[in-house]
Amino acid sequence: MAQNYNICLDIGGTKILGAIFDEKDEIIYRLKKKTKQSGDDSANVEKVIVSVVEEMIEAAGIDKKKINAIAAGAPGVINQDTGVVLFSPNLPWRNYNIKKSIEEKTGIKFFIGNDVNVGVLGEYYYGAARGYKNVVGFFVGTGMGGGLILDGRLFTGNQFKGAEYGHMILDPEGPLCNCGQRGCLEAFSSKKGMSAYIVQQVTRGRSSMLGDKIENGVFKSKMLKKSLAAEDAVAVEAVDRACHYLAVATGNMINTISPDIVVYGGGVIEAVGDIFLEKILKEVDRYCMPSIRNTVELKVAALGDDSILYGALSMIKGKK
Repeated sequence: MAQNYNICLDIGGTKILGAIFDEKDEIIYRLKKKTKQSGDDSANVEKVIVSVVEEMIEAAGIDKKKINAIAAGAPGVINQDTGVVLFSPNLPWRNYNIKKSIEEKTGIKFFIGNDVNVGVLGEYYYGAARGYKNVVGFFVGTGMGGGLILDGRLFTGNQFKGAEYGHMILDPEGPLCNCGQRGCLEAFSSKKGMSAYIVQQVTRGRSSMLGDKIENGVFKSKMLKKSLAAEDAVAVEAVDRACHYLAVATGNMINTISPDIVVYGGGVIEAVGDIFLEKILKEVDRYCMPSIRNTVELKVAALGDDSILYGALSMIKGKK
């Protein structure tokens, strides 16, 4: 019997993570490749996507005819039904039918969705949110992504623009966010938000291990872990501040949705999730009604960096 394989991708602004899944939904091969884009070079990003797919097929020694489909999560507003990227903040695509282009170049069916939506799907079908019907997902990385599953289905809102609660405003006079507003959750609790706080404190004359580790506006998550282990006062403050606002945002979502579970994922959580969860749990009860809070679980994502890969797999399998 012919074995069917699926290729799943996590497409970011600087790298693409790829994996081949076998018929038992197990990863049998992985590959990570940098995207070196310049200006509006959408063709280059596509070349990297295609090269990742082709290299994995060759390295794994698989007949291309046995590849069932390719699926990906990418940042931005993406029509999951048509495969059109309406807008992406870190990739050079605007109203672009990436599905059609990749299918023409590879000859393989291609699916794509917003990366955090796809990551929450991964946790819903294969990870920490398995068995729950209503799921709120916060993905803490360079930015702050949100994903929402209501009554067992991914909620994407009008024109796939929903669940952007990284941009709920928690302080109208707070720090400026990349979206143009002030005091968004992302401006406090993402890597960009924490990095901005650390830079501010270092500028005032305080010292931090992360002071000279911030490049292009962000630190690496593994450096945050080291600085927390060393009890770096400024890093600890930045994390306390991030977790405070995550607790407030979590309370808002608990009161609004009454989910079964809130899941925290993304690169920062992969590195220091237990620390974040402990701090959030200490505060969150202040910001939601006890009668709603007592039916909600809070967990760290179980799949780590693989959340988006498994979510992409669920798209191939028709799980939405």
